[in-house]
Amino acid sequence: MKGRAAILGVAQTVHEREKPDQTFADLAFDVVSGALEDAQMTIQDVDTIITVSNDFWDGRTISSMALMDAVGGYGKNVSTVEGDGTFGAFYGLMRVLSGSYRTCLVVAHCKASEGQPNLINNGMFDPIYYRRLGLDALSSAALQARRYMDKYGVSEEQCALVSVKNHGNARRNPCAQMPLDVSVEDVMASQMLAEPIKALDASPLGDGACAMILGDEYTAKHASRRPVWVKGVGTCADAYFLGDRDLAEVDALVRAARTAYDQADVSDPRRDIDVAEVFDGFSYQELMWLEGLGFCERGAAGRLTESGATTLSGRIPVNPSGGVLSAHPPLVAGLVRLAEAALQVRGEAGEHQIDGVRTALAHGTNGPCGQSHCVWIVGR
Repeated sequence: MKGRAAILGVAQTVHEREKPDQTFADLAFDVVSGALEDAQMTIQDVDTIITVSNDFWDGRTISSMALMDAVGGYGKNVSTVEGDGTFGAFYGLMRVLSGSYRTCLVVAHCKASEGQPNLINNGMFDPIYYRRLGLDALSSAALQARRYMDKYGVSEEQCALVSVKNHGNARRNPCAQMPLDVSVEDVMASQMLAEPIKALDASPLGDGACAMILGDEYTAKHASRRPVWVKGVGTCADAYFLGDRDLAEVDALVRAARTAYDQADVSDPRRDIDVAEVFDGFSYQELMWLEGLGFCERGAAGRLTESGATTLSGRIPVNPSGGVLSAHPPLVAGLVRLAEAALQVRGEAGEHQIDGVRTALAHGTNGPCGQSHCVWIVGR
């Protein structure tokens, strides 16, 4: 990666099932104000803006236009990414590294409570064949979960342990939507949504926002108290049609991770990374993604969970914030993973802070069944 860039400020809302007293613009304004305060900057210090929004979720065309005043877009170059927030941040990073801009504000928002998620998610599938089947994020994930579990011998109980861990971690995170004290038995007894996925295996969609300010090396060194340096980023997309890929495999994630690791000089993620914030939209996905990220061999993540290696007391803390299983505003959740990773590096993650973090990983996904992945390595 040519040049250097850093995260200068972050902010997120409390994530809730619904926020009826706040509009999209209210949420965006709050987090933009918070990120500017965190970075000790004003909106005049921001050169360009990336909004992460989506016409389907917002219920209007050109959804970003409703935010221009709230994000301070007057007189600035503003572009939109209609996908996960990690990809929006990646777009912002490219703008900074291009040398065209010194600072970039990235803002993600969503109010899932104001739409019908199954119909909205159905829109991401091919309109000729798959969409007419009624597929959505849940039903397609159920196909992937069953394929992965059957191919690698992963049990429902092993997946349930991820839910137990992450909901428990969320009890230390004041921004989490679902901090819970649950057992494997509770997860197994929760309502079946789409076999083998049960209610407590699935992330709770809700409302929230997150903002982040990125800056070039000069700005980070001269205008920031505590920059979190971007060490490496990798992205990769797999085939669009579900039938064109083996849903138990994570080739796109492996390639994205390899790119990020090469840039960050990470030769062994199990040794070189201190904490990971992984996009666990469903409990089985945390296991799959950990394998793709190289934290263990394929099919071994379930056994690691049983041994405690992915808990806060284990070798590699994963999702100490509670992860997406504990708060999932669509589009926003990936940017939250990156914000949480930055807070861990700064030592400012509050009660869910991990001791001695120097290097952190953040991960986001786009598309059904992890079609695309974005992996960030950030550190001191």
